[in-house]
Amino acid sequence: MQQHELRRQVVSEMHLRRWPMLSVPGHVRQWVLIVDPEDRDAEAAILDERCPAVASLPRPPHRYGYVVPGVHFAWERHSEGSSIALFADGETKALDEAVAWVEQLPGRVVRATSLRLVQDDAAAEALLPEMQFDPSETISCLLAGKARMWADFRLKDDGFGHIVVAANGLNLADFTRLVQRLQDLGNYRNKALLGLPVAQEAWPKLDEAEQRLTDLANRVAGAEETDDVLMGELSALSLDLTAITTAMGYRMSATSAYGQLVRERLEELRVTPIEGYASLVAFTQRRFLPALRTCTSVTERERQLSERAGRLTSLLRARIETRIENQNAKLLRSMDRSSRMQLRLQQLVEGLSVVALSYYLIGLLGYALKGSAHVWPGLDAELVLGLLVVPVVALVWLGVHTAKKKLLGPSN
Repeated sequence: MQQHELRRQVVSEMHLRRWPMLSVPGHVRQWVLIVDPEDRDAEAAILDERCPAVASLPRPPHRYGYVVPGVHFAWERHSEGSSIALFADGETKALDEAVAWVEQLPGRVVRATSLRLVQDDAAAEALLPEMQFDPSETISCLLAGKARMWADFRLKDDGFGHIVVAANGLNLADFTRLVQRLQDLGNYRNKALLGLPVAQEAWPKLDEAEQRLTDLANRVAGAEETDDVLMGELSALSLDLTAITTAMGYRMSATSAYGQLVRERLEELRVTPIEGYASLVAFTQRRFLPALRTCTSVTERERQLSERAGRLTSLLRARIETRIENQNAKLLRSMDRSSRMQLRLQQLVEGLSVVALSYYLIGLLGYALKGSAHVWPGLDAELVLGLLVVPVVALVWLGVHTAKKKLLGPSN
């Protein structure tokens, strides 16, 4: 049997995003970056310095390695960027050196978080004063029925958002998956929110487009302007709407996809509220979902405007085509009248031609009969000529009709 060329890649895909086993107590620092395509080579070069064992692979989507003794990293490549996480045991001081190495990586930071992992609630309570969480905005809740987290989702002076997570007896494997899901939730949330400024920027443009569309609809309903002017403005409006769609289409689609992932991760965390604190679910529903609905509303509004512009264009095009058809009908009727007049004129000319030819032929016959009277004195030339008028006219008409049929065909 032959192996499919993508088999290994497909099988390994199910294991790429798993974090290494976490240590409790421990530290996790994670960055989510937007990396431009031209910076990918520089990123790979920096990663290869610390992870030479996989340097020969053709840009693997995920790699692990050690930065310094006691600190290892997990790097993952995404469609529009990368993420890298540092994992350190306890209070190791080597973490600062590892952070300095990560800060060499190219890209723009979308999210940077510092997680402190502790054994239980008591150890977490001892850490909370140095976290400097805003008491009015501190989020705390149970995750998976045992673990507990604290955060205010505010950026601190060091540029990180800080989170404290207590394992509270949760086994290490489940705790590792739980913390990774918690981070995925925040990472996808921030990526989804990248669409909000784009949506807010597009909203005034859609207001202007809707006003133009309303004005054009009123002008199409009137009869003051020519159709070609209206069609030109409608085409320009459709191009503007297409430009808006092109500018925000990818980001709105990404926001929708990330929003779905946020909802899935939130369900997987199995959040239980704690009295006196806002829960992760309440925080997400109060702040994230309205932003997501705004992006959805902008996408839907743009779609409706494009459909309305398309319908108005179709109506105007139908009116133009109807007018063209009416003009063609008038032209055909005019051509029909001209044809009938030409036919009548042709028949009149044919009749005059028969009369003229008959007149000349009878004249010639008259000369012949007058000459014959000298040979046959009893011949009455005028009587014979009078008797020949009708046969001559009939003969000339028959000759003209036969010639016409041979030259123009039997239909004429």
